[in-house]
Amino acid sequence: MPHTPAQPVRLGANYTPTRGWFHHWLDFDLDEVRRDLDSLAALGLDHVRVFALWPVFQPNRALVRPRAVEQLGQMVDAAAECGLDVAVDALQGHLSSFDFVPSWLRTWHRRNMFTDPEAVQGEVHYLETLAVSLADRPNFLGLTLGNEVNQFSDRPHPDPDPCTHTEAGAWLDQLLAACERAAPGRNHTHSEYDAVWFQDGHPFTPAHASRVGRMTTVHSWVFNGAAQRHGHDGTGTVHLAEYLLELSKAWALDPRRPVWLQEVGAPAPLVPAEHAAAFTEATIANALTCADLYGITWWCSHDVSRSLADFPELEYGLGLLTADREVKPAGRAVADVVARLRQEPPRPVHRSTALVLDAGDEDTAPRRSVCAPGGEYFDAWMRLASRGLRPAVVLAGRAHDPDHLAARGITELLHPSDTR
Repeated sequence: MPHTPAQPVRLGANYTPTRGWFHHWLDFDLDEVRRDLDSLAALGLDHVRVFALWPVFQPNRALVRPRAVEQLGQMVDAAAECGLDVAVDALQGHLSSFDFVPSWLRTWHRRNMFTDPEAVQGEVHYLETLAVSLADRPNFLGLTLGNEVNQFSDRPHPDPDPCTHTEAGAWLDQLLAACERAAPGRNHTHSEYDAVWFQDGHPFTPAHASRVGRMTTVHSWVFNGAAQRHGHDGTGTVHLAEYLLELSKAWALDPRRPVWLQEVGAPAPLVPAEHAAAFTEATIANALTCADLYGITWWCSHDVSRSLADFPELEYGLGLLTADREVKPAGRAVADVVARLRQEPPRPVHRSTALVLDAGDEDTAPRRSVCAPGGEYFDAWMRLASRGLRPAVVLAGRAHDPDHLAARGITELLHPSDTR
């Protein structure tokens, strides 16, 4: 496969407001938002991912609050003033262990958010309203349907909205089509936490993640067993994001499909604070070896204020900056990466060797747990990485397809048993 010049890789942050966290929508203060965004622009970042709090924006199925939509537009405009592009998440959904779901989907009005026709039409109305309001803003990148909404569909959620993988796919198609109608040509996406890659029987599948929407999004969190098994600086920890990016490509129909590392962070105590900068540098460096990487968006911009109660301990300290907008070591590490990338674009690795993955049927991946930390496939991939190799991932059903292998530049196949 001929070498393709590297494209610029975006570097940004998931925006967590310093005053009131996402509850700031209830007492929106544009001056505070500007100060937050200025502190991120000072790191050299080029974009932020922002989160509309769904019950605040759509408290009734037929009402999307004009004032909330106006304030979102003001935030996007403020970002433009300091040189930041903006991706917007709508169905929030799930954020930092808390669920924010409007009352018209719960208790006396209980409906399934994925399969109830009226509920889905309400979601379509909400997405279209946001998209239309942002469509003419040059720095608007696109909508992500919501943050890790797949966690509502299955265990371990305490009150799930069950659906089949077919219903999940139909829901994604319908909502993304609404985004495209309202704001054509933008990067409209969907995001899932890693059950999509690792949990057998989960209704949202790797095929959904890698084939639906303008690009694939990946959320990489080492508290999923990787850091517990490999330590804060082990191969299985600092290569996790790279692994997930490559894993996603196995299901993609387009060999050049862009992949966005939409969330990645350094959660304490699994990554001790004194090692956060080194973890950040290693994780980003490894991710930058992946071809077709659209961008990296760190979680998160600012620490959660200790004045707020009941967050899991790790959530308070994930910021690149403190809640007082002081740059932390991880923030300095990201700023250093940005400065280097401006001098020299990344050089993705040509991955001519692929490790064959058998997760069962392509559409449903019934044995995808082999990909999880501690699974046979995960361990085999990491053994190769520890030896300095950077393997691609190819599905067993495509391992003997010469056109597929040629399109991806794969010339050598290994199986997990070959790595022992």
